[in-house]
Amino acid sequence: MKRIPKPVFFIVALLVLAFTFTAVFGVSYYTGDNKNTVVKGISDIRWGIDIRGGVEATFKPAGDVDATDEQLESAKAIIELRMVSDGITDYELYADSSNDRIIVRFPWKSDEKDFDPATAIEEISSTAELTFRPGKSYETTEVGSDGNPVYKTPKDDTTEILMNGSYIKSAQAVVNQEDNSYAVSIEFNDEGKQLFGDITTKYLKKTISIWMDDVMISAPTVDTAITDGKAQITGDFDAESATALANKINAGALPFKLETVSSSNISPTLGENSLTAMAYAGVIAFAVIAVIMIVMYRLTGVIAVISLAGQMGLAIAAVSGYFTTISSFTMTLPGIAGLILSIGMGVDCNVITAERIKEELKQGRTLDGALERGTKNSLSAIIDGNMTVIIVSVILMLVFGPSNILSIIFGESTTGTIYSFGYTLLVGVIANFIMGVFLTRVMLRSISGFKVFRKKGLYGGVKNG
Repeated sequence: MKRIPKPVFFIVALLVLAFTFTAVFGVSYYTGDNKNTVVKGISDIRWGIDIRGGVEATFKPAGDVDATDEQLESAKAIIELRMVSDGITDYELYADSSNDRIIVRFPWKSDEKDFDPATAIEEISSTAELTFRPGKSYETTEVGSDGNPVYKTPKDDTTEILMNGSYIKSAQAVVNQEDNSYAVSIEFNDEGKQLFGDITTKYLKKTISIWMDDVMISAPTVDTAITDGKAQITGDFDAESATALANKINAGALPFKLETVSSSNISPTLGENSLTAMAYAGVIAFAVIAVIMIVMYRLTGVIAVISLAGQMGLAIAAVSGYFTTISSFTMTLPGIAGLILSIGMGVDCNVITAERIKEELKQGRTLDGALERGTKNSLSAIIDGNMTVIIVSVILMLVFGPSNILSIIFGESTTGTIYSFGYTLLVGVIANFIMGVFLTRVMLRSISGFKVFRKKGLYGGVKNG
């Protein structure tokens, strides 16, 4: 068996435990009364309607606008985009074309305290107008929540509006293959293609700024006339900033302003104290599993508990927004069920490995031989079981995922909850492979190098062996 340096066990174990702690509790500090979040934890998760309740709102076009079916569907699609971009995956959204109404139900924010529907619906129904303007002159500068400057209120020639967001078909973050840099690709509709071609011809080698209401969100320079309806904004982008700009451009393309017809609270189906009860149940269940694993498998059980903690932390991190490249996610009751199921598969993974090692030791093999053959023989069974679950998870996400055409067939009310189950199950199984398969084996091979830990009894073999 290939040995791994002894200190690796302690390094890996400490990193896994530190990661799990920060994933669960997050990292934040206070500046006066303002909380500044460095790393998101469980408290930053947006809980679904079934757990914490939410808001139901009905919108209509403002004024006397008689929206066409296409405009209403466009407005609905943009509202959906805003929610998905903000990590709101537990929602119901309907367009009533006969009455020019859009009905939406979505959960409260994670930090919501006042539970005011009027304030909550501003998050998705804000009537921000996207505009393209000549130059980049502005009147005031403020500091945003991220510490970066925010340029507000156009002045001088920049007050002229060249075109608005209604001509945009889509915007998305892309990677340039030549230098692997990030950019924002914009595609215009047929009318926008002609208009933007005329604008870029007129303002060649000049700046055209992009504004959301009175806030400048980008100020690119026109390098060449764009007549094919496909533009690209380049600059000092990373994955997060390029995606954020694309989302802002998409969200500012509402075909008309919306006004709220009615709004109301939605009560959670699980009750007000359900989260606390689930948290206690989860802690108790994990403690019981940890004790059983350690009693049954001794040192192998201790390592299994560390890997299970890491698996839980990694699954939570993939939901809370811990990783800046992965958007936060709305956690529903089915989502919690998927997480629990994946943790159960993690327990099964570690039990299979520990049992194979015990069997090899009972057959009289050396400790190194038992660890080598035990981990190797258990791998195929673990992969078979987990790959089946991964396939099912992907199918659920494809069928019931946001913006998927099949969700229209099965009903939009099922989109968020079933998608949530598939998502948490998938990330949990992936975390199981990382923690329960890879890191468990690394820690076992490392700790077995210590003389004090080379007794077979510590791995489930005969105690005097």
